[in-house]
Amino acid sequence: MARLLDAVGSEFASSQGKAQRAAGRKESCGGREVQGSNRLRTRDSAGAWPGPLLICPSRDAACWDAGRSWSRAGHSLTSSARSLQVKENNYRGHGDSVDQLCWHPSNPDLFVTASGDKTIRIWDVRTTKCIATVNTKGENINICWSPDGQTIAVGNKDDVVTFIDAKTHRSKAEEQFKFEVNEISWNNDNNMFFLTNGNGCINILSYPELKPIQSINAHPSNCICIKFDPMGKYFATGSADALVSLWDVDELVCVRCFSRLDWPVRTLSFSHDGKMLASASEDHFIDIAEVETGEKLWEVQCESPTFTVAWHPKRPLLAFACDDKDGKYDSSREAGTVKLFGLPNDS
Repeated sequence: MARLLDAVGSEFASSQGKAQRAAGRKESCGGREVQGSNRLRTRDSAGAWPGPLLICPSRDAACWDAGRSWSRAGHSLTSSARSLQVKENNYRGHGDSVDQLCWHPSNPDLFVTASGDKTIRIWDVRTTKCIATVNTKGENINICWSPDGQTIAVGNKDDVVTFIDAKTHRSKAEEQFKFEVNEISWNNDNNMFFLTNGNGCINILSYPELKPIQSINAHPSNCICIKFDPMGKYFATGSADALVSLWDVDELVCVRCFSRLDWPVRTLSFSHDGKMLASASEDHFIDIAEVETGEKLWEVQCESPTFTVAWHPKRPLLAFACDDKDGKYDSSREAGTVKLFGLPNDS
């Protein structure tokens, strides 16, 4: 039986739903909600699930014990806004919106935030303190941590990507690009750096040399997002043409496309075993596809656009944040709802 889980604070409210396995197994979203912002990140820490930390960005940082972007152990979830809040504590310090954040790839207690205040901040969830603030040249909008944990890459609104040493907190390199940079990511092997751009291309640089390797004409319109599967076999891109493309990491060729969305693809996430790919947009549903066949496994119904999704790193649980800026919710609360959708373990 498929389960839909909505997280509030450190507790999960679960409601049993009917698993409509025919016709794409549609599920509607119900239950309790966490109000926040629209980007998810999760923390990987030891222990039994549930009990993850959820971090949502805002002007401060907020972290719930269940949340938005799963840490690698699955016990923390983070998201972005002007602050980043935690159920027990608030992570305050940024002077402008926190547009993106990410967890350390191996240390479950550290995450980093990128803000429009021209800084990035590294936080320790054990002390709820900022352990480092790094000044940057522009308003930051995207960030990622290298798989080896040694480098943080941050991109700003002027399409400058700065590479920061995670230990010394000093800039190691800086690249100004002549195209619109939308999302950035290392490959799993840490030897290539990928950027999606406004021309529909995927630009690939060698790392750490940062020399151009290849530019792939991936989509006919703006290429928005990119995600690597945890198995290291594929990566996926989402575009303004409403297509999700699946690419072979070694051959750098597109192996299949997913075309069930009608609006620009805003967010992607691979399941922990690399078998499922979730994608979402302004369509009022999330598409969950089988990676190897492209077939639809589930269609999670939503009441508003979804701008971020994140699979649990060890379980078939999907966290997602919806944009509720339509007046439906109390205007005194920050728009954005975080929900969890659970699949059967034997699916």
